[in-house]
Amino acid sequence: MSQTSSSQPLPPMISKTAQWLTSLALALGALITIYILAKTTSTPFKFHMIIMLIAFLAGIVGIMNMGFYKKGQIEAKPSASGVFYNEGIIKAGVIASLFWGVAGFLAGDTLAWQLAFPALNFDTAWFNFGRLRPLHTSAVIFAFGGNVLMVTSFYAVQRTCKARLAGEIAPWFVFWGYQLFIVLAATGYLLGITQSKEYAEPEWYVDIWLTIVWVAYLFVFVGTLWRRKEPHIYVANWFFLAFIVTVAMLHLINNLAVPISFTHPKSVIIFSGVQDALIQWWYAHNAVGFFLTAGFLGIMYYFIPKRVNRPVYSYRLSIVHFWSLIFLYIWAGPHHLLYTALPDWAQTLGMTFSIMLWMPSWGGMINGLMTLSGAWDKLRTDPVVKMLVASVAFYGMSTFEGPLMAIKAVNGLSHYTDWTVGHVHSGALGWVAFVSFGAIYCLVPWVWGRKDLYSLKLVSLHFWIATLGIILYITSMWASGIMEGMMWRAFDSLGFLQYSFVEIVDKKFYLNALRAVGGLLFVIGSLIMVYNVWRTILGHGDAVPIRYKTAHSDDNDDVADEDKPATKLA
Repeated sequence: MSQTSSSQPLPPMISKTAQWLTSLALALGALITIYILAKTTSTPFKFHMIIMLIAFLAGIVGIMNMGFYKKGQIEAKPSASGVFYNEGIIKAGVIASLFWGVAGFLAGDTLAWQLAFPALNFDTAWFNFGRLRPLHTSAVIFAFGGNVLMVTSFYAVQRTCKARLAGEIAPWFVFWGYQLFIVLAATGYLLGITQSKEYAEPEWYVDIWLTIVWVAYLFVFVGTLWRRKEPHIYVANWFFLAFIVTVAMLHLINNLAVPISFTHPKSVIIFSGVQDALIQWWYAHNAVGFFLTAGFLGIMYYFIPKRVNRPVYSYRLSIVHFWSLIFLYIWAGPHHLLYTALPDWAQTLGMTFSIMLWMPSWGGMINGLMTLSGAWDKLRTDPVVKMLVASVAFYGMSTFEGPLMAIKAVNGLSHYTDWTVGHVHSGALGWVAFVSFGAIYCLVPWVWGRKDLYSLKLVSLHFWIATLGIILYITSMWASGIMEGMMWRAFDSLGFLQYSFVEIVDKKFYLNALRAVGGLLFVIGSLIMVYNVWRTILGHGDAVPIRYKTAHSDDNDDVADEDKPATKLA
């Protein structure tokens, strides 16, 4: 599988055949959208077809323009090791991640204020809680999180393989195709186009488009591994690959549906009843397990060793962490359906495997934290390291709380309450967002060729404001959820429920308002980050431009295993 060559690598060239074939495929897509536009009677569907038509036509122009003025040569600079890394896609991914992150955080905080003050729904169809909620979840998980995973996986796989990304058109197709998916999904929610499945709301035609993009993503990633010049596949790439392959399987099975018409957006899911519920939560739980856990563990295993310039504490433990997590996570989905019509044995199976997940999860947390052995002083001097380490701590906390909440006795109190919301956001904000922020803070100086970030003080300010916001958020939801569960269980002397639904909602008002304040602080922190990144790109402050080969020398690309201080894998 390894590809070696003693000759100096040549600058990347665009294939004319690939240009024409990709353009023809997009032209076929444009013809299909024109046909649907002519036949459909659904106005929201027409709007989506117009968006897709514009995207396909713009794609054709963009592809045919690649290398047009340089006889097919792609603009790229060699690294110190002579590899022409594809850094344009990394820059685009960083910018997209920041944009969608702020948009998703704003949508989430808007929802928090709506829960405290329902008048903020403004009695409109497109701005009410029911339509904004999936917009928020998709924006933060798939738009922000998905772009972060793509950009970090593309960066890490190139460095750890010492090879340019496979293909010149394919990585850009994956990037822009994914942005099109996000736009279609987000506008669809506001227009009322949804199949009403948690974390899988987009309808059949958007699902088909995402499948095409995701397969291209898999080919690019595997193709880069195939052409690697390093004999070893670094552990971060195993986590990234598991995330890509498993999400593809989850997406295909959970979204099996029959469209009511080729010219109508609505479809009918082929599953029903308890089978539909089981498939849905097998998908949703493992979307958390592989999208929001395995993929971001790949980030942890690459960026923490790189940032602190230390070896992974135990490379052997990282392999055990990988295989145990992959095996156990896939079975834990039924814990979302405790005390339902799902057979009791399946509920117990989900609970048991959830408890077993404590071991690999905490093994990974310990491995991440102990990687700082010999470099603990960086927690005082480098706020980016502080953010990365805090993310691992939140990972440990949320992966302790998750199995705890999967125990039937605990779940009987916590399920359907705000405790679940607090748990989800301790992982989403503390683990996923913080490790993403840390990775972006690392990437920006590296790929833009800057000595450092514009201001480390702003990174520290971002860290503390966001941390305060997370604490306010999750503690208010813990208090609200436990109170809510206890009030639901309260009975009077005659055996009737002691509290009505309205009374419970009223009791939660101040905690809901506190949650919204915490969310606002988190949004402010993200805006500080955007400003810091923008000034870094411009080369202001400490972000002094440096020579390309110095910025991307092999010394910058050390990742480590347990046996050596620094192993040249990147």
